[in-house]
Amino acid sequence: MSVGTMSSESERFRHAMVDQFVADQAAEGCSPRPEVEAAMRAVPRELFTPGLPLEQAYENEAVLKKMRGDEAISSVSAPFLIGRMLGQAADALDGLDGRHVLEIGSGGYNASLLRELVGPSGLVTTVDIDPEVTDRAVSCLAAAGYDDVTVVCADAEHPIAPSRSFDLIIVTVGAWDIPPAWPDQLTDGGVLVLPLRTFGMTRSWALRRREGRLVSVSQRLCGFVSMQGAGAREVRYADIADGVHLRLDEGQHVDAAAVAGLLTTPREQVWAGVSLPPRTDLSDLDLWLATRPRREAEQFVVLAAQEEAVTAGVVTPSWRFAVPATLEASTLAYRSALRWTDRRFDLGACAHGTGAAAAAGRMVEHMRAWVDAGCPPPVLHVLPAHTPDGDVPEGAVLDKRHSRLVLTFTPEEKGTT
Repeated sequence: MSVGTMSSESERFRHAMVDQFVADQAAEGCSPRPEVEAAMRAVPRELFTPGLPLEQAYENEAVLKKMRGDEAISSVSAPFLIGRMLGQAADALDGLDGRHVLEIGSGGYNASLLRELVGPSGLVTTVDIDPEVTDRAVSCLAAAGYDDVTVVCADAEHPIAPSRSFDLIIVTVGAWDIPPAWPDQLTDGGVLVLPLRTFGMTRSWALRRREGRLVSVSQRLCGFVSMQGAGAREVRYADIADGVHLRLDEGQHVDAAAVAGLLTTPREQVWAGVSLPPRTDLSDLDLWLATRPRREAEQFVVLAAQEEAVTAGVVTPSWRFAVPATLEASTLAYRSALRWTDRRFDLGACAHGTGAAAAAGRMVEHMRAWVDAGCPPPVLHVLPAHTPDGDVPEGAVLDKRHSRLVLTFTPEEKGTT
């Protein structure tokens, strides 16, 4: 195949990838920022996925994964995730032209998109803990003509350039906590965009720095490979049936054998009796359910299942990859599959064990409360770990190693007639 033919094929695949991204955004009722779309159309992704055929390089999923056993520890992230996070960053800063950017979690492709977005007067630094990844990034960036991106091999848990500050820090690996080095390296008004696990569920948060604190301006559902190095935090799982497990990410303790016994008991289904449109963001509901007051012995966990377990009816979650669940010694409840009527849906909960109907009913009451409040999105406040309780905003507090996270929800104002 000639160089010209290869270039033509690359452009065809690249534009098809971006066209699909634009269509997916439109289906969600939004559209990408024009400069993000233009950057994605300009950068040849195949140069950052050496050894892969064009078809695979432009698939809308993570590629070139480096594995440790069954776990992916690095990858070139999926285009739709990259595009959404870049859009969050650009929205939060009203554009990236001229900005100084630090990317944490390298690979080269996202750094090249950032280089397009910051323009000639901006600067991009990308860092990764794995020398194999940074060596590949240097080579790929040079091949694509982006040899003015600074590539650093280091653990980004610690300051990368103590004498410098950045307008944007964008993290492309899943984080459990926010180390002090990240807000400390931001300018006042600067933005941190990162995939952060809270209550076992990951969201891409755009957080603005103000007077040493971070407050979210947007959040999107996402998933990334986990952080390595000093900031690593392994997710724990409890297998409770073939193809069904509970995700334990905030110190929960579970007797997996006892929970497995609960799934053999009859299932109780309770419905909320609401009617919601298709575009309702149920990822917001999931965080609402994670932060609701619970009985003393009740733990919040996340339930996930393989497709075979759902097909067999072992569990019937609304989304098999992760749904909110509550667990007591004798009861397991979780958010169930939706009930559709005339292109609108109702919310429900399933439960097993002693008091199953009551447990499902409690979860459904929290769902109704969210709907009655106007389906509010969460706002995340990030404060240093030593912040006194009296200086913490009203909300659900989640203490991490370096930070205190506070999730708040502002109900919509009800109009008067």
